[in-house]
Amino acid sequence: MLKIWGRSTSANVQKVLWMVDEIGLAYERIDAGGRFGGLDTPAYRALNPNSRVPTIEDGGAVVWESNAILRYLAARYSEGDLWDRDPGARAQVDQWMDWMQTTLAPDYYGLFWAAVRTPPERRNLAAIKQHARELGEHYRLLDRLLAGRAFLLGDRLSLADIAIGVTLYRYHEMDVERPALANFAAWYARLGQRPAFRKNVMTSFDELRGRTQN
Repeated sequence: MLKIWGRSTSANVQKVLWMVDEIGLAYERIDAGGRFGGLDTPAYRALNPNSRVPTIEDGGAVVWESNAILRYLAARYSEGDLWDRDPGARAQVDQWMDWMQTTLAPDYYGLFWAAVRTPPERRNLAAIKQHARELGEHYRLLDRLLAGRAFLLGDRLSLADIAIGVTLYRYHEMDVERPALANFAAWYARLGQRPAFRKNVMTSFDELRGRTQN
């Protein structure tokens, strides 16, 4: 059976859990990271030398880094559905997954740490506003992309939706200013109708508030 190491409150772990429930794949999740610890043990480092989550073990395959895990699982269990067989169509998915990591993630995680994980008395309001403004611009770009589309790349869910969509619940639950984006809001509503998204992404992150430790 597929094994997934990682705490369920990690957004990167949530990506993987969302995907495996989306495709109906059986798995065992092992709490690791955050208050569970266990990332610095020799056994875990043998699996993932970066001592981070998530990590998966699937038969003889061990994979870490959340987007790499999504691609592996899609190639093995869902090719042609969440990840296209055609290299050109597949590249369209890949570029948005990479955009999430290089462009969206710095402001998303910057905002989450500044507005949620930093204790209230230590929060930098200027930094929060800056990250919120930049993140709003990234989502504004997606709003334009989503015009006339149900999902980021057309009429069906792809890995791009999972990699980026995992940020939406927490973004909408943070006490920050957000631009009014109709297409973006409709996309979020559609994701919110999916049982795997509700189960794994639309979950409380209260235990992370004011916690500056991973």
